Amino acid sequence: MEKKELKPALVFEQFAKINEIPRPSKHEENMIEYLKEFGKSHNLETLVDETGNVLIRKAATPGYENAETIILQSHMDMVCDKLVDVDFDFHKDAIQTYVDGDWLKAKGTTLGADDGIGCAIELAILAADDIEHGPIECVFTRDEETGLTGAHGMKAGFMTGKMLINLDSEDEGQIFVSCAGGQTTHAIIDIKREEAPKGFFFMEASVKGLNGGHSGDDIDKKRANAIKLLTRFLFQEMFRKNIDIRLVSFNSGKMHNAIPRDGKAVFAVENSKKEEIRADWNIFCAEVEDEFHVTETNIQWNMGSTDAAPAFDQPTSVRLILALQAVDNGPLTYCQDEAIAWMVETSSNIASIATTDDKVEIVASQRSNVMSNLENMTNTVSAAFLLAGAHVSISDQYPAWKMRANSKLTDVAVKSYKKLFGKEPLVKGIHAGLECGLFSERYPDLDMISFGPTLRNVHTPEEALLIPTVQMVWDHLLDILRSIK
Repeated sequence: MEKKELKPALVFEQFAKINEIPRPSKHEENMIEYLKEFGKSHNLETLVDETGNVLIRKAATPGYENAETIILQSHMDMVCDKLVDVDFDFHKDAIQTYVDGDWLKAKGTTLGADDGIGCAIELAILAADDIEHGPIECVFTRDEETGLTGAHGMKAGFMTGKMLINLDSEDEGQIFVSCAGGQTTHAIIDIKREEAPKGFFFMEASVKGLNGGHSGDDIDKKRANAIKLLTRFLFQEMFRKNIDIRLVSFNSGKMHNAIPRDGKAVFAVENSKKEEIRADWNIFCAEVEDEFHVTETNIQWNMGSTDAAPAFDQPTSVRLILALQAVDNGPLTYCQDEAIAWMVETSSNIASIATTDDKVEIVASQRSNVMSNLENMTNTVSAAFLLAGAHVSISDQYPAWKMRANSKLTDVAVKSYKKLFGKEPLVKGIHAGLECGLFSERYPDLDMISFGPTLRNVHTPEEALLIPTVQMVWDHLLDILRSIK
């Protein structure tokens, strides 16, 4: 299949244009300008609020003038990640896509279908002149990925519709009606550095090739976390083998909402222990590969010597590794309600660690659809870092989105799906965060659902869009618009 053959053509044309526009989170200015020009060129009312969210209105087609106004909503930013050996500047370069069977992928970078494909669907609807619909408000929010800034900053009254379809979901055939809330824990440990004692040998341990993935949607898929793997080995050697290890640096992960897929730790050990460390490393790698033999089949390990450098003093090395070993990571609990007992209720993800000359900064994200347990999970993570003497702060809180009883929009969407495809869609919640939670606070009467085409490996360079599902979502959305009069 050639890219020019992708269907629906209007959607993929818009997606191609979007991927020419640099749009990292918190740097969406080019995308905002594009949307403003798009609205102007199509003679559509276009608004930009003080946060940078864009709203484009399209009038009803004949016969639908009295229909309910439908809001279509996507976020304009994208997670920017690339393979370590790929030369790419997300602030300047266009995403390079290619077709692999039924999948659309990018060359060595994230694809940006989260949520560029949602934006493309909205723009295609705004540009189309052959579809039936009531009044439409297409909303494009900024900086969803690193703090839901656009949704946080949107004031009541910016949107006027009573029904909203969020186009930021990743499994075709599933209609989402609730989501988890979340917040981010930041820990900073001050470093005291000193020259390593005489007779110490400097080593570097690294891991790469992990799947990574979305820290909400993929947290229950038994994917390895690079930070936790390296920590396990260092803890084992320091506290099970009683080896004096002095850390020099520990770096892994880039984004608060992604499972870290590669990492590197530099440390010093006594010369007499270096061969024992190497032997233990080989055993450890084999054991981890067996542990993750289904989910992580491309793990790449490396251990070698490196240049001497000022190291953490021993107490700081000990406190950091103890904290990283102790802190919760992965699912904590599953939902209590029988209907959604399969879904993760509460989780935490150690997302990144970065070392500078005088400090180590650690970011972990917690999620839950029960806000009291979100606080409890965050407190548990905070406690581990506080015991290590860290400075801890909490940010980027967003609420859970609770399922709405007697949702007219859900009913219409389910009936439409059954009519089109001859099967029941799954109506469910999601452990990831959606902007719908914040919208529900400012617009308490808003009837909302979320759906979208199938995406895999989002927030990683392996991100892929299942091409046939875009047509299915397009057909489904158009039928919903026709059905609401």
